[in-house]
Amino acid sequence: MLRLATPLPVLPAVPALLLSVLSVQGGAAIAKGVFPLMGAVGTTGLRIGLSAVILLLVFRPALKTLTAAQWRAVLPYGVVLGTMNLLFYLSLARIPLGLAVTLEFVGPLLLAVSGSRRALDVIWVLFAGVGVAMITPWSGGGTDGLGMLLALLAGGCWAAYVLLGSRVSEVMPSGTGVAVGMVVATLTVAPFVLLSGDLSHLTPGLLVTGAALAVLSSAAPFTLELVALRTLPSRTFSVLLSLEPAVAAICGVVFLHEVLALSGWVAVTLVVVASAGTALTTRTPRAPDQSDKVL
Repeated sequence: MLRLATPLPVLPAVPALLLSVLSVQGGAAIAKGVFPLMGAVGTTGLRIGLSAVILLLVFRPALKTLTAAQWRAVLPYGVVLGTMNLLFYLSLARIPLGLAVTLEFVGPLLLAVSGSRRALDVIWVLFAGVGVAMITPWSGGGTDGLGMLLALLAGGCWAAYVLLGSRVSEVMPSGTGVAVGMVVATLTVAPFVLLSGDLSHLTPGLLVTGAALAVLSSAAPFTLELVALRTLPSRTFSVLLSLEPAVAAICGVVFLHEVLALSGWVAVTLVVVASAGTALTTRTPRAPDQSDKVL
């Protein structure tokens, strides 16, 4: 059982989860603001690397005691985690935050309904499909095609990450798995970061910003989700988590001045409805644990 060094903050479950969602998407908005200074690749490496340091300090995993089976589980988990973050930030450099998160959500949504033969699940997929179709370049929305593809690939990695995360949670405590996985993720993106040369632009100020990103995108959401998971039913947890695309779109407007066209807002709404609908109607809902997504 995972034991935290300090007690979890006293905070109602719903506000805790909403703050977690806001923290993740606010962190993504700040990260995009750093892109002109360090590039998407450099920002990815900075945030993941500092997140790994924070998680190692918090959970202090005993790396020498990990078994071969645990390494076999955590290595692909970490590789997918690093790839997912890199693809997402690369997409974020080309398309608005709200649309990037909306497209990324398609991955876990399809995973949730995969193998289902229920007509209702087909309807949710159609909702998401129509939303995506409304923002494609050929629909007249003017969206960058490569940016969309990168976001969809990040969503595919997210779906794989959920499956691999479930395997990791079976063989080691979640805190240890996330900490070690983040180290592997750092090593995964390191070659791309070094080749990009973006770290040459690193300044003390950017280092502080990177630390803030690590807290907003990893440490704070991780803790807040633990608070929410103590009391929230899994169905409610999943539905509230489905609000992420909408929160991302709002953060894009507030922090980045990314004004979406009407078709973009409709697309976000359709994917949120599809995701929430899937969570509400699934027969055996499971609240994703905090290792389901670390952005």
